[in-house]
This record gives sequence, structure tokens and C-alpha cells, in this order.
Amino acid sequence: MVSFDLSDDQRMISETVKKFALNEMRAIYRDCDEKGTIPPEFVSKAWELFLIPNNIPEAYGGVGEPRSVVTSTIIAEELAYGDFSLAVCALAPATVVYPLIEFGTEEQKQKYLPMFCEEQFKAAAAALMEPRIDFDLPSMKTTAALKGSEYVINGEKCLVPLAADAQVILVYAQTDASAGAKGVQAFLVDKGTAGMELGEREKNMGIKALDTRKVTFKDCRVPKANRLGGDAGCDTAKLINYTYIGLAAMATGVSKAAFEYARDYAKEREAFGEPIASRQAIAFMLAEMAIEVDATRLLAWEAAWRLDKGLDCDREAYLAKQYAAEKVLMITDRAVQILGGHGYIREHPVELWLRNGRGFATFEGLVTA
Repeated sequence: MVSFDLSDDQRMISETVKKFALNEMRAIYRDCDEKGTIPPEFVSKAWELFLIPNNIPEAYGGVGEPRSVVTSTIIAEELAYGDFSLAVCALAPATVVYPLIEFGTEEQKQKYLPMFCEEQFKAAAAALMEPRIDFDLPSMKTTAALKGSEYVINGEKCLVPLAADAQVILVYAQTDASAGAKGVQAFLVDKGTAGMELGEREKNMGIKALDTRKVTFKDCRVPKANRLGGDAGCDTAKLINYTYIGLAAMATGVSKAAFEYARDYAKEREAFGEPIASRQAIAFMLAEMAIEVDATRLLAWEAAWRLDKGLDCDREAYLAKQYAAEKVLMITDRAVQILGGHGYIREHPVELWLRNGRGFATFEGLVTA
């Protein structure tokens, strides 16, 4: 059965990351959103937590702790509780590192994993989403055709975080259209590879602090050895489950932040001689928000637990992601409503959380657990 008790290590990690979120992320997130930048000092501090190298085997320079998807969801939630844009920035390399740990060939692990164990942060990212309204995995338009000893990649990706600085991008592409989702594989494309073109920074409604870009591939040639997993390939459906769970966890963090802020505001804000939290309409909204925060977390934890146990979790991961995307929008919107006119102005953070929360339905591939 699913256990709701965190281990001592998980509890320590949760407390450490939450402290970092409150002390470091909450101190700068509004300024980052306003200016559209994330300071290098923050990235360095986040890297010093060693969250990603902790899971890299010792043979490649990491700590070698056993990988736990449940622990990753705890980390993702607490970081997103601090700020979603900053959380994605801090954890972006995981979208390359974790697939490498699970499916990479020995040569791929030796080439790439050591760079993520160094003292300095190395940017990396995954390129999954495509700039079209009908995007889904089985009908992916980006293709990778094997020609001799190379794969030739053609297509467009969007919402690729840190693309401008990424040392390597894990690109998802269709290798066999007749196979649908099973034909989609992942390819390691190094920075500066001919045929990979970076677009201008995207202008998004939310995640304004995070640099995301469109990446275009025009006859981009990568060695055959750069296919994740080599000739055996990788289980792309499983990798997508990781991103679903990561999104659900981060949506939980954003939802929790919005709920707690609205709750505290309602307790302090008085109207007609009493706190507005005493009004039934406000109290009922807050109660439902609290219920949905916990429900979203439990869905993410269940899917993560199944992955840790080696069980199929396609259904659980998808439901967690879909539920989280719906509820984070509801919770952040209600936070704005509870604050009334104050919720719409930038003096309070709920409008920022609403803008970020609106995007979770389209953030596939942005994060992983």
C-alpha cells in the first residue's frame, strides 16, 4: 500500500528545500518576474543543494543515492511553492539527467553525467512540446530519420527552458510514424550542433522570469550513438509519466502557496467589523481549496509511488497531471477572488500565481520528477 509517512531522509530534504524556497526564492521571485531574469547567484545557491547530483551514481561523479520519484515530487512541490519559474530553472537539468540515468548507454552516461556533478551549474533542457494546437505524442511532427551513421532531425519545438545556455538538449522526435507514440524516441543534441536554431525568447503570459524559446531543427545531424539508449532506445511513455508527475507536484506547490496566502489574508482582512474568513462564502471557498491541494498531492504521490515500485502508472500519472492542471487554475483564481480588488494588483502575488497556474495545461516536458 501507499505509505503516507515520509522517511527521515525525505523529511529532512523537504524541510531543507522549503526553507530554501522561503528564504531565497520568495525574496526575489517578484523582482525576477518583473525584470524577466533569474540572477546567476540564485542558480548557484540552488545548485549547492545538490538535488540532482545526489541521484547520479558515484561512478560518474555523483553521490549515488538511490533514485526515488516520491522524493523528487516532494522536492518539486516545495521549490514550486517558492516560485514556479525559479523551480523550473533549478531543476531543468533533471530533464536530461534522469532519462540518462534510466535509459542511457554506458558511453552516454560517461560523456554527459559528469558535467552535472561539477561545482558550477550546467544548463540542460528537454524539447518535447511543438508550437501547434493539436500537439500530442502519437502525432509528433518532429522527425528523426536514420541515414547511415547519423540521425537527421527536422521540426520545431517550443517552451524549451534555458535553451540559449543549454549544453545539451534532449529532443523528442518521431522515428516511425506508423508506430505512433512507440515510434517517438529521444536524442541528445549538443550545444552548437549544425542545423539546430534558437528562436527569440518567447513572450509568455506567465513564467516571465524563465527564458523559454522555440528551437528549430533543419537537417540537424546527430551521431547514431546520440539516440538515448542506443539501438535499444528508451521507453518514451515512461519518461512522459515522469514529466506528468513533476507537473502535478509543481502545480501542488503553486496551489498551496495561493491557498495559504488567501487564507491568511482572509483572516486578517476585516469588513463590517469582522474578518472576511468568517463569511460563509469565503470559508467554503477556502475549505475547497485546501481539499484540492491535498487531493492533487496525493494523486502525484500515488503515481510516483507506483513508479518507484516498478508498477505501471500510465493512468495514474496522466490523471494526476490533468487534475492538477485543472485545480491549480481554480485555486489560484479563487485566491484572486478572495483578495478582491487587491488580488488584481501586483502588490500581492496571487495574480502572478494565477498567470503561472494557467499554463500547467500546456507545460508538458518542462519539468520531470
